[in-house]
Amino acid sequence: MAAKTDTEVIIGGRVFTLSGYESEEYLQKVASYINNKVAEYNKIESFKRQTLETQNVLLQLNIADDYFKAKKQITMLEEEIQAKEKDLYDLKHELISTQIKLENAENSAKDMQRELNENTKKIIRMETELKDSKSKK
Repeated sequence: MAAKTDTEVIIGGRVFTLSGYESEEYLQKVASYINNKVAEYNKIESFKRQTLETQNVLLQLNIADDYFKAKKQITMLEEEIQAKEKDLYDLKHELISTQIKLENAENSAKDMQRELNENTKKIIRMETELKDSKSKK
């Protein structure tokens, strides 16, 4: 298990000490995200007119909304990955099947070529025998 990290961050102009098993960089990133949300909403005049309690609830709702949208996107991406993995599996299976058919066709072509060669030899032999038998008469 990783060591516990304590780091000071600034959120909304106030210093907080965050503790966790994540890296200091991660904890700073979380604080930065919160600061960006606060700054984003502080630009909205109607938000600034709300009570501090209402502002906090609106920020929490917005952060929860971001979380659920991100979670939904992850689910969609995971489903897309699974579909692509299935497609890849199907393509690999089809490739193997096609390779087997190709090998069988090549073997069949070799067998036919051998048979053709044998038949060609027989024809030549028979033609030779026919010529020989005609020349003896």
